[in-house]
Amino acid sequence: MKVIVDLCVVPIGVGVSVSKYVAECQKVLQEAGLEHQLHAYGTNIEGEWDAVFAAIKRCHQRVHAMGAPRITTSIKVGTRTDRDQTMQDKIDSVTNGNL
Repeated sequence: MKVIVDLCVVPIGVGVSVSKYVAECQKVLQEAGLEHQLHAYGTNIEGEWDAVFAAIKRCHQRVHAMGAPRITTSIKVGTRTDRDQTMQDKIDSVTNGNL
């Protein structure tokens, strides 16, 4: 099943700046070959359910390996059965006025 996920991984106990941890999660998504888009407060990811959630698990593993003792993660998940829809399709439907 295809899924679009909005992911926000927040390491706790590592100080104020978390950019190096976010960058590590981006590497995980790239290594997994998943389509993703970074935004100001998270990352949108699209792909097959199992591949996306396996990558999220690897993000947690890598961030812990970098020294983060705790992680809190927010995840929004969307699936459709009526048709395939990409992240770009969703953006285009708004920017092109196809409401």
